[in-house]
Amino acid sequence: MKKIILSFIAASIFTGCQTVRKADLDAWVGQPVIALETHPIFLTIPVVKTQASDGTKIWNYVNGANLGQCSGNGNIYTGTVDYAAYSKFSSCVQRFSACNNIFFIKNDRVVKYTPIGTGGARCYTTKESQPGFSGAANIR
Repeated sequence: MKKIILSFIAASIFTGCQTVRKADLDAWVGQPVIALETHPIFLTIPVVKTQASDGTKIWNYVNGANLGQCSGNGNIYTGTVDYAAYSKFSSCVQRFSACNNIFFIKNDRVVKYTPIGTGGARCYTTKESQPGFSGAANIR
């Protein structure tokens, strides 16, 4: 019984460390797009880009597996897709375990960063996900 309780506590502590931290999200507000385009972590994650009717650009960096079925043979990752194609991709990706790192951009500045887990995935952020990071990191 003691081992079960200790295992539960350890799992709770480990899970608690992997959360979305408000400071990491807030750090992106007002940042120029170049900070996102050159960030070493987001450079390694496929991005799907679209635009809302009010001109807001939406960039979704999808950190997940098994997305090949949703990517239209990779065509979804080239340029900007129309909102209908983005919506179809978004519906498909909900079936897969992924963290959708969604950035809203206006006037070449990030106005909001919202990570959304789908398919049972839990998103997390760390100081390495903030703008200006330039070291080595491991992501999952």
